[in-house]
Amino acid sequence: MDSEPDVLIVGAGPAGLLLAGDLAESGVACVVVERRAGESELTRAFAVHARTMEQLDARGVADELLMTGIRNPVLQFLKIDLSRLPTRYPHVLVTPQYNTERLLRKRALAHGAEIRTGCEVTALRQDESGVDVAVRTADGTVQSLRAAYVVGADGRNSIVRRSLGLPFPGRSAIRSMMLADVRLATPPQKPPTVGAVGDAFALVVPFGDGWFRVMAWNRHHQMSDNTPVDLDEIRAVAQRALGSDFGMRDPRWLSRFHSDERQSPRYRSARVFLVGDAAHVHSPAGGMGLNTSIQDSANLGWKLSAVLRDRAPKGLLDTYQSERHPVGRRVLKMSGALLRGVLTTPKSLCGLRDFSARTVLRIPPLARRVSRAISGIDIAYPAPAGAHPLVGKRVPDFPLTDGRRLYEALRTRRFVLVVPAVSAFSPAVTEAWSNEVEVVAPAGRTTKVFLVRPDAYIAWATSEPHPQRRVEAIRRALAHWCGASTSLGQKLPSR
Repeated sequence: MDSEPDVLIVGAGPAGLLLAGDLAESGVACVVVERRAGESELTRAFAVHARTMEQLDARGVADELLMTGIRNPVLQFLKIDLSRLPTRYPHVLVTPQYNTERLLRKRALAHGAEIRTGCEVTALRQDESGVDVAVRTADGTVQSLRAAYVVGADGRNSIVRRSLGLPFPGRSAIRSMMLADVRLATPPQKPPTVGAVGDAFALVVPFGDGWFRVMAWNRHHQMSDNTPVDLDEIRAVAQRALGSDFGMRDPRWLSRFHSDERQSPRYRSARVFLVGDAAHVHSPAGGMGLNTSIQDSANLGWKLSAVLRDRAPKGLLDTYQSERHPVGRRVLKMSGALLRGVLTTPKSLCGLRDFSARTVLRIPPLARRVSRAISGIDIAYPAPAGAHPLVGKRVPDFPLTDGRRLYEALRTRRFVLVVPAVSAFSPAVTEAWSNEVEVVAPAGRTTKVFLVRPDAYIAWATSEPHPQRRVEAIRRALAHWCGASTSLGQKLPSR
């Protein structure tokens, strides 16, 4: 292969494609290699939660994705109310994963990323200056590609992770889950529809185009993944768990799989990183897997870009592990608890289980906590000792004095400095960082000044009232995070 990209991404799923778009938009040369020869029309994931929608909004693709699916303000089964989430997206969007992939692929290509399909990574080796990757193309030829960094976004059976010798400890959460994409003669009136009766579970989700995803599990008939799926068995399980099979017919896809709960202890090995299912896999309960994967890439992309453009020290890349590994661990626990609550309750106690869960979720503080956890709205990253209370928190969207929203300002992939009033703020304060940061003011009143990272989390904040001390604090923060030269041409310490 005749090019040496800054970043080689292995895998063209949602995590790999979002990362490719972020890097390319920031001017980083990246190549994506994908084992599949073409786009997939099939999918296992279909839930896009609020925090992921916010990340897509900060990249200008959320509104288009909204048009492809169905917005559901209630997470079914436990009836978790999402409608009061403090976000523009108070719902879970039900849309096939391939819709998300198509939009992210289009964005990545538009910004100059290169995507090579029919290319399978077979091995990699890294040294102090880069990573050599062996790639087998569709005609069987094995070629070599070298990059400064490699990101494994190649799923649960990641060749990148295995090449690094990283373990993937965990356990099987559920065996013999059956999937089918079907037409329904009599669709349910209020989809998605879910039911569990102790020894049988079924879920019916509309894709919005006449096709429905059905998931079904039969405790008494658990087979290996390669055992063919019979639509009649799925009908029988749905009838038992939901009281109807809704006239399932014309399956375009039938599959059987097992779901694991696993997490790599390390998301980074020198110049190689893991994102998405290559780093962690979860039970399907709560629909958090795809969302966690996309948010991994949102966290990693701006850091790689900053380091490659000499705007930050290489130590910034260590924060990917410290920030994202705890999130993956939390999702493992949440999705596992939800799954076991659904599938391990004896039939005689299912009614009590449902009643108890719904009663508890009527308690407003607990309902808020659960909805924010599942949607990802409450994710926060560790802050240094003595930092302002806002540091590490998700920044909410809000209108700006120039008529835009904050998340629209974030679409440049730069830092955003929020000040009380731009008109009273001297441009000279941030002139040395004009390529790295945009200054905005909220339409509402505020006394705080804060710096928003490109992934929509707060990097730094101050409530300092004294004008000169506040200016000095801003300059220190910009030097720390943006690593630019001062107006005198001297390099300030990055971190």
